[in-house]
Amino acid sequence: RVLTMIATGYAPFACGGSRTGRTATGIKAGYGTVAVDPRYIPLGTRLYIEGYGYAIAADTGGDIKGNRIDLGHDTYQQAKRVGVRKVKVYILD
Repeated sequence: RVLTMIATGYAPFACGGSRTGRTATGIKAGYGTVAVDPRYIPLGTRLYIEGYGYAIAADTGGDIKGNRIDLGHDTYQQAKRVGVRKVKVYILD
């Protein structure tokens, strides 16, 4: 299955949340983890995201509803460069 989603970027400690550096599923936040609406993409789902690479749906976010996805990065500067853009998201499992 392929979805067209609106992507933004986030980095641990820089964008709210629990500020523990961990995702909603308990794994370390950063590049390769993404925040999704679990009603749209279940947590734990493996994904391939155009222009980003392979990721796991491991987190949630207050503004992440429906077809929005937040791409995890290791620094705030990297996350900021994402801006807001449309991406194709391939559901791998």
